[in-house]
Amino acid sequence: MNWQKSSYCSEGNSCLHVAAAAPTPEAIHITETSDPTAAILTSTPAAFGALLHVLKKDPHHA
Repeated sequence: MNWQKSSYCSEGNSCLHVAAAAPTPEAIHITETSDPTAAILTSTPAAFGALLHVLKKDPHHA
């Protein structure tokens, strides 16, 4: 998978990485920097978009 690091992440082991399933993004995969292969969450693009919407709307509750 081609992982993309969150733009809100500074250096360290507390970053989120996101990857879309190839060749069409029918699933979105989310993992974290400290161990990117241990726990990979899979979401639909719509559910991931809803999560991003909520986080961008009120980042203090993230």
